[in-house]
Order: sequence, then C-alpha cells, then structure tokens
Amino acid sequence: DFCLSRGLGDVYKRQDYVDGKLDRSKAYTYAEENVTKILKENPSIEVVIDLHRDGVPDTTRLVTEENGVTMSKVMFFNGISYSKAKGDIGYLYNANRDDNLAMSLQMYLLGEAYYPGLLRNIYINAYRYCLHMKGRSMLIEAGAQTNTSTEVKNAMIPVADMLDRLLSLIHISE
Repeated sequence: DFCLSRGLGDVYKRQDYVDGKLDRSKAYTYAEENVTKILKENPSIEVVIDLHRDGVPDTTRLVTEENGVTMSKVMFFNGISYSKAKGDIGYLYNANRDDNLAMSLQMYLLGEAYYPGLLRNIYINAYRYCLHMKGRSMLIEAGAQTNTSTEVKNAMIPVADMLDRLLSLIHISE
C-alpha cells in the first residue's frame, strides 16, 4: 500500500450509521468521541484526516487525470469558528485553527506544484467540525457522490504523496 510504503500508517474508523440507519445529524459528535478515543490510544498520531465526499448536483463530475489515471478532484475544507454575521463562535473554539489553515495552504501549494488540476480549492466555513482535536487536522472532500470509489481511491495516492512531502519538510525543520 502506497501510504505504508512511505511510513504513513493509519487508524481507520468509519461511522455513517446509527442503529442501522443513516444519521448525519450528530455526525461530528460521534466522530469527536471516536477521534478522542483513537488519539488517546495512539498518542504518536501526527495528523487527523476526516475524509468525505462532497454533495453536488447529480450532473456534476469532479474528475481529473494524472499520468493516464482518472481520479476525483480534491478540496481542502476548513472550519474557522467565526461567522461574518456573528463574529467569533466561542462555543466552537479551535486552538488549532491557524495550524490547520497553514497545513491546508501548504498541502494546496504542494498539490499545485506536483499535481496541477487535482485540487479544487480551499473552502472556508464558519464551523469547526472536528478540526479542533489536533493541530494538523484536515477535512478533505475527495470527489463527490457522483465519483466512483475507484476515482476517489486513485486521488488518495497524490494526496498521500503531498502529505508525505509536507511531513518530511516539517520533520526536517523540527
């Protein structure tokens, strides 16, 4: 596996269902419980990635091609705990906001340098999602419901490469 060959291990937890039914109303509450447990059990974790598919109109296809391989486009999604209308959202405080924004920008610049056309943009929203759990947290939208799982998986190879490049630079500077 590409990630493991680069020394990028993973802890994977999928939770879309509650009592056998799709329930997204408390998705980040459930995710926070799981991420807290995983981080406690694995204190060496350096990066938390919350991977999603975007919801787009059924006529939208988010695809690109890299070296003859079709893959989904990728977007980095950031919650900043701030609303233009209301200002700081105090109950959603995120001490890691600036680190996470910096990581998204660094990943975006690496993507543009090594995989032009792969990335859609960096999207900024008012809420924090689960991005407060650790510095170097990312919410990544890999394609959308209109992409195949193969297209999404294919996009993870360049994303893993960008992450490996970024972490290598960070470790050199520490």
